[in-house]
Amino acid sequence: MLDVVCRVDVVLGTGSISVRECLKLRRMSVVRLAQVAGSDLEVRVHGVTAATGEVLIIDDSTAIRLTNISPPQGVRTAAS
Repeated sequence: MLDVVCRVDVVLGTGSISVRECLKLRRMSVVRLAQVAGSDLEVRVHGVTAATGEVLIIDDSTAIRLTNISPPQGVRTAAS
């Protein structure tokens, strides 16, 4: 069970554009996101938000430092 591979996505932000705007996208186009600059990134495991974090540069690689880990869905915490 511990060797099961999970898909992990790190989401910088979200936004909405029309199909017309999408078809006009070209190299160097800018798509405005709903998040403010400096917001934490969202870490999703199989589409479910599991954590948030901030971008790090380590040597020549990009990484994410987790700043908050969400409890699994359906699990009650002491605060709830």
